[in-house]
Amino acid sequence: MNFSRVLLLVFACLVALCAVRAAPEPRWKIFKKIEKVGRNIRDGAIKAGPAIEVLGQAKALGK
Repeated sequence: MNFSRVLLLVFACLVALCAVRAAPEPRWKIFKKIEKVGRNIRDGAIKAGPAIEVLGQAKALGK
């Protein structure tokens, strides 16, 4: 009877250790990558805005 209790205790500890993680990985890594690509495109468009305006003005002067 004592052996079965010890075995049950060891099994319970093993289950508890397997169920708890210190730092879980994000499950939706692919969505985070897509979000990062979208953020980079948005930031690039914002930074390129003034340059596009200058090119438009230069084109208007050439006409």
